[in-house]
Amino acid sequence: MSTDATTLYKLMVLYMLNKVNFPLSNSQIAEFMLDRQYTNYFTLQEVLNSLANDGFVQILTYRSSTQYKLTREGIDTISFFDSKISPAIREDIDKYLKENKYDLKCEVGTTSDYYKSTGGDYIVHCQVKEGNTNLIELNIAVPLEQQADAMCAKWKDASQDIYDFVIHKLM
Repeated sequence: MSTDATTLYKLMVLYMLNKVNFPLSNSQIAEFMLDRQYTNYFTLQEVLNSLANDGFVQILTYRSSTQYKLTREGIDTISFFDSKISPAIREDIDKYLKENKYDLKCEVGTTSDYYKSTGGDYIVHCQVKEGNTNLIELNIAVPLEQQADAMCAKWKDASQDIYDFVIHKLM
């Protein structure tokens, strides 16, 4: 892989992250890059790791999802070098983000994870974020890890109904 290609892939990822006001998941970035055959999976993972190691992106980990958020250094870098990305590629990225913005935002804004507490039970942490605002955040204690795992798996599909229920009950 040439240095020029690696630099282009890094700039493309930074450009994508700069165009949205929320993190993008590894799978969302990969979907764009791989579906359009810009690069392969292994090269993309090297690029993402390099961007994180160099301080241009921050890695956020939730359960089985890795998300990337632009750092100040990443913002400065892409603002200086975005002209190195061809207009056709920028247009391709802009189109992808415009067509998929709602789905992308919903996917990364709804997270769940669990951990074992000092008391021996499991704490399930569920969250829905919009930008930097928490719309709803729940911490639920359950006795079994299987229960915690099942709750995390169902959160993404149930979060909207739970949010609506809580809002309705409190209003």
